[in-house]
Amino acid sequence: MEKWIIHFMEQYGYFGIAWLIFLENVFPPIPSEIILTFGGFMTTKTDITFVGVVITSTVGSVIGAIALYGIGIWIGENKLYKLVQKYGKFLRVTTDDLTKTFNWFERYGYWTIFFCRFIPLIRSLISIPAGITRMNIWIFIIFTTIGTLLWNIVLIYLGQTVGGNWHVIVNYMDIYSKIIYVLLLLLVIYILFKWLKRIRQK
Repeated sequence: MEKWIIHFMEQYGYFGIAWLIFLENVFPPIPSEIILTFGGFMTTKTDITFVGVVITSTVGSVIGAIALYGIGIWIGENKLYKLVQKYGKFLRVTTDDLTKTFNWFERYGYWTIFFCRFIPLIRSLISIPAGITRMNIWIFIIFTTIGTLLWNIVLIYLGQTVGGNWHVIVNYMDIYSKIIYVLLLLLVIYILFKWLKRIRQK
């Protein structure tokens, strides 16, 4: 996949960067680390500029986030409530649990959107609950844009700074991603433990 990404970026320049970052948002297995760090490297060897890479990658990312936000709207609260009412008893999830979750997201959702832009995989998926809860679209775009902009600037700058050694940054980001995945796994295990404990108490 890496060779294809590099070839696509070299062939299509700014458009290639925007398109790949858009795809990375709706299809997380595509690594943004490669796109952004190699984009930074390209600024040292081609007529592509740092500002140009930052703008196009941010635009592509925000459009992808809006697409997932739209999917969240399509799913909607009503469908989730119907699913919980129908199957919630098997998972020990009630409509009250769902309501509390939505209330929490409505209260802290904006900052959640911002900080999640720095977490692999979650950075894309977080747009869906934002759509489900119908978070104010302009606030969503602002927080998404700011978080995305910071993430993109850092990786593009690092790619530009190390130049031909941009793979080093990708390797470090791979380690960072693995650490995040381990932490997420531990969180899931903890949640499952609490869930099983609650079931046993009933």
